[in-house]
Amino acid sequence: MNREVRIGIALLALLGAFVFTMLVVGSIGEPRPELQRLTVAEVASGPPPAERFGRTELRIVGWFAELDADCIEQHPVAALAVPWLERECPLRVLMPAQPNENVTQAQLLSAGIVMAAPNGRPFPSRALPTGPNLRLEQLVFVGHFDDPAAANCTAALFERCRSLFVVSDYDGLVR
Repeated sequence: MNREVRIGIALLALLGAFVFTMLVVGSIGEPRPELQRLTVAEVASGPPPAERFGRTELRIVGWFAELDADCIEQHPVAALAVPWLERECPLRVLMPAQPNENVTQAQLLSAGIVMAAPNGRPFPSRALPTGPNLRLEQLVFVGHFDDPAAANCTAALFERCRSLFVVSDYDGLVR
């Protein structure tokens, strides 16, 4: 073995040691918050999300479903203090599995995480005015529970307002 081959092997070994060291150092500690994602099942299990997560910004992965024209207000209130938080329609829900096209409002409410937004904008657009607005892929929604505006909700709807996932943004899930 000549001198050039030995130098080449040594440089290759040093490069391998450097890459290994960087991988070890990079894996120390917690992942960045923007990389941590929760599933709908993880959020829905256990104590109420408003108590468990508070106002912490979360990223939740799930299947989006929306009812608008087909949505029926279950608990109509005459005077709404915070309409975007107290209204049940349009119903926007994040589901643990993709719902079928015949999904009902009751099924969405029982199995999903209900979402809202102050301006109603950070949600996928509707293709049709009636029927469920479904997506063919999972989405990642960014937001929080226990919004400060929940303090202004009527007493009858206070807990419902706290338990809504207030969305600030969403994105497609890249696999």
